[in-house]
Amino acid sequence: LRSVNIRPERSAAIPDKLQDQGGLADGVAREVARDLGVAEADVYGVASFYHLLARPDKKVRVCTGLSCKLAGADGVLEACEEAGLPVEGISCLAGCDVPPAVLRNRRVLPRVTVEDVARAEGDWEKLTSEGSENEWQGYVGPEGVSGDQLALDLLGEPDWSAAGYRAAKEMGPDGVLDALEASGLQGRGGAGFPAHIKWRGVRGQAEQVRYVVLNADEGEPGTFKDREVMLRRPDRVIEGLAIAAHTVGAQDVYLYLRGEFEVPWKAIERAIETLSDAFDGIRFHMHAGQGAYICGEETALIEALEGKRGMPRLKPPFPVEKGLWQKPTLVHNVETIACLPAILARGGPWFENLGRTEPGTKLYCVSGHVARPGTYELPLGVSLDELVEAAGGYVGNLKAFSPGGASSGFLPASERTRPLAFKSLGEAGSMLGSAGVVVLNDTVDMRTAVLDELRFFEDESCGQCAPCRIGTYYLRESLARHMSGTGDADHLAHVADAAWQMNEGSICGLGQAAPLPLTSALQHFPEDFKE
Repeated sequence: LRSVNIRPERSAAIPDKLQDQGGLADGVAREVARDLGVAEADVYGVASFYHLLARPDKKVRVCTGLSCKLAGADGVLEACEEAGLPVEGISCLAGCDVPPAVLRNRRVLPRVTVEDVARAEGDWEKLTSEGSENEWQGYVGPEGVSGDQLALDLLGEPDWSAAGYRAAKEMGPDGVLDALEASGLQGRGGAGFPAHIKWRGVRGQAEQVRYVVLNADEGEPGTFKDREVMLRRPDRVIEGLAIAAHTVGAQDVYLYLRGEFEVPWKAIERAIETLSDAFDGIRFHMHAGQGAYICGEETALIEALEGKRGMPRLKPPFPVEKGLWQKPTLVHNVETIACLPAILARGGPWFENLGRTEPGTKLYCVSGHVARPGTYELPLGVSLDELVEAAGGYVGNLKAFSPGGASSGFLPASERTRPLAFKSLGEAGSMLGSAGVVVLNDTVDMRTAVLDELRFFEDESCGQCAPCRIGTYYLRESLARHMSGTGDADHLAHVADAAWQMNEGSICGLGQAAPLPLTSALQHFPEDFKE
């Protein structure tokens, strides 16, 4: 199914052709294979990997992520089923701040209620919610902070002057790289890797054909910041991509947006139309994902761009050497790219000094039991208490929180003053990740919260490597048996061994992080797992 001998342009066209046909209905794989001159098995292999293509009959999908479940998603899903809607539960829709989120075809509807389902009267096309036809923007903050203290400034007006790109041209590639290094900017997608090292790695390659890729496949439960950046500041996204392309010597930029991002897609398209003439012939190519959390991993995303199943590659070689179509490729998250115009306009030291324990500001997502869920740009290294204060305060008594999405596991309330930063959270056995903070109060049974996270990882494992494929099932099944009514501790006796094998043997970060919700909860909340 890897189709190494298919011409690249034909392979890359497979997902788009399938989307045009409405997904993997009867006869579609054969028709697409005939149109592209490829094997039907290749088409079927691609389509069956992505849930938006594999199950085209499911027109309504209810988010079953933790934040949406806390807001009543299970009731909405049950109401849809009782109403006869073509519905299924789905992994996180990047709408944790506007729960419960529901996907109607390819448009996300925020805050859907059981009453909304009743008003649809069994017609999935009539399903709407209050505010569902607007730009799908949530709450952002903090308010009242000067724009010169913010790198993203989500409340500011878009700037279409391309001043940052002109500054990059005047500085030259070496000057841009030096400014990037001075800023201390780390990847905001989860890894926290110094950005300038990746840029120098691509620019230093002998191969002159190079690419820049935007990773906008925002699927980590608890995370929705990139959605807000694309909706509110698409100018900074497109200008940042142009700066990156100019600096590393690329002419083509590929933007990979998750398939559920219909509204952000339109905002980015308008920004490209507005700005592209200012960027010396740099070409922008839009690509829609088709529903697979694993494509947030950079090499899986590259595989998906090439029209294949989104399965991570073995590394090395890394994308900076052999990425998209085996050419040097710079892959960055939306937030990382959007920081660049401000860094070049105000200087690397300015950005570095914005942080508290590490350089820069950070977009923190916060959802769950807080008064005002949303996206907050704060100095990197603020504590949970400071973040929640900006979000209007806790709802109930704090019990636990997930600091960086499902992949970061859970920390107890006693860690509420720990800096939410890469190094500090790593020392606590967790991670900042994408800074998707989910707050849980003392009404939550940690076993139930953990089971939701384990089910997510089991569903989203690509199945390529045995430690992840078997391990995600084993952990979820072990906890489910423990909760079946016996409370038998023997069901959890081998969790640590399984977690070690997954961490050591998995190809990518999904298998390595998947045990953390359970292992961290067992460590910090043992009382919830007693008989």
